[in-house]
Amino acid sequence: MNSFFITGTNTGIGKTYFTALLTRHLRGQGIPALALKPFCCGERTDVEILSKANDEVLTLNQINPVHLLPPLSPYAACVVEERPLVPEDTIQSVRNITEKYSGPFLIEGAGGWLVPITKQYWVRDFARDLNLPVIIVASAGLGTLNHSLLTIESIRASGCKIAGIVMNFHNCPVDMASATNPAILEELSGLPVYSLSASATDLNDFPAWIGLP
Repeated sequence: MNSFFITGTNTGIGKTYFTALLTRHLRGQGIPALALKPFCCGERTDVEILSKANDEVLTLNQINPVHLLPPLSPYAACVVEERPLVPEDTIQSVRNITEKYSGPFLIEGAGGWLVPITKQYWVRDFARDLNLPVIIVASAGLGTLNHSLLTIESIRASGCKIAGIVMNFHNCPVDMASATNPAILEELSGLPVYSLSASATDLNDFPAWIGLP
């Protein structure tokens, strides 16, 4: 099956939540999936969650080769820490893992699609250099159509392929917006949309568009 790059329409949107669920589901099916989060700013809680989903096959530094303490974008955190960041080094770290393990690999981005990693290199550029299909994680609540369609437009303009959209119902009110957004977004984007329930602890209703061997 494919490896994927997982981005979001915003920070705190549920990328790690979904990535961990998908990793655990695949590993439970005997597929040696591994989750990576190359850039992490602030607390390393997300990296620890992915480590557990990986059955601790990788060290925290292998999952997350770039850890910056300020809870900011990578570029802003580098400015605060006065620390240079070389994206090519991070790409090589990811390649070292993909050459050693069979995968598939679920590579989580930092924040949203246009978050800056350096002044002239953004999450978009990192995903494009990895050349993986993209999964978008979005909130199911009011406002998601605008955020999601802008993200889709930018990803398509970059030349990256979008595999599908995960709409996360966690912390979303049960209202008309969340009830209608998945179908409306699927219609407007032409992409498959998977609804991730607010209380999901597994992926028994696994999205078929991700594909299993």
